[in-house]
Amino acid sequence: MALTPDGPVSDLGPIAITDRVSLGPRGPEVTRLGLGCAPLGNLYSALTDDDALATVAAAWDAGVRYFDTAPLYGHGLSERRLGAALAGRPRHEFVVSTKVGRLIRPAAGPVDTIFSVPHDVEPVWDFSRDGVLRSIAESLERLGLDRIDVAFVHDPDDHEAQALDETFPALCALRDEGVIGAVGVGMNQWEMPLRFVDRVDLDVVLLAGRCTLLDRSAVDSLLPACVARSVGVVLGGVFNSGVLAAADPRSATYDYASAGPDVLSAVERLRAICARHDTTLPAAALQFALRAPGATAVVVGARHPDEIRADIAWATTSIPHDLWTDLPS
Repeated sequence: MALTPDGPVSDLGPIAITDRVSLGPRGPEVTRLGLGCAPLGNLYSALTDDDALATVAAAWDAGVRYFDTAPLYGHGLSERRLGAALAGRPRHEFVVSTKVGRLIRPAAGPVDTIFSVPHDVEPVWDFSRDGVLRSIAESLERLGLDRIDVAFVHDPDDHEAQALDETFPALCALRDEGVIGAVGVGMNQWEMPLRFVDRVDLDVVLLAGRCTLLDRSAVDSLLPACVARSVGVVLGGVFNSGVLAAADPRSATYDYASAGPDVLSAVERLRAICARHDTTLPAAALQFALRAPGATAVVVGARHPDEIRADIAWATTSIPHDLWTDLPS
């Protein structure tokens, strides 16, 4: 992806993060910035119910009306906390997306998880038609909602055939019945979603970590295909799970694992370029995703009101045009 004055990333003035955009022709309208709710499920470390509620409230007060969650996040905790935080708010004003592919079931033994939660339940893979129906019903109960606005097939990396044969047809039928509003796929890779875009009647793709300052592998592949087929694109993982936003990258994660020396060196080079332009690296990273051609919306995670406020400040700060030229392509 060439970062040139006339290229795909340019200084277009302040980004209106609360503007509404459609997730495909049939999809709901979402704000350009959404709240990713994995941290509300105690990602890496626990937070209190009060902090979770306050984080959603801070996003709401700033005009954010799109919230993305999943049964996996905190093994149901994120959905329950998000539902509690949205209870009583006008239903027509917000959009919630969740995911299918894992059911939360009683744990058979110790649970290997990145979520700081009790080990009495665990996520169990299930991409069957019946699994989809159970997953949607259980998500509706945890969220306290009567409909799901967007349902993503979550990480079907090792289940591609079943996703095509059972999962997507089940979701498309639920969309036809009005139980869900839109059908999508959410993954950390771009190759399989590209095949799904070609073969499935998708509304939207949620792509994590592959359209960032550290990894642009989807920019010239998946994103143009989505544009050509009028499929919405939600970008997540714009900080590659933390390393592009951390004050000390050495203690941060890259794609949910410890950042290696090559990643840390790349981050320091990016940070130095941003500093020469009086810009912070997190601001450049977030706006790179927001300004990517074909990107409909971006979701960012937060576990405290101050974090979502920082995200909003990074998304709306003015960035010198020359910065995009100086960043490595």
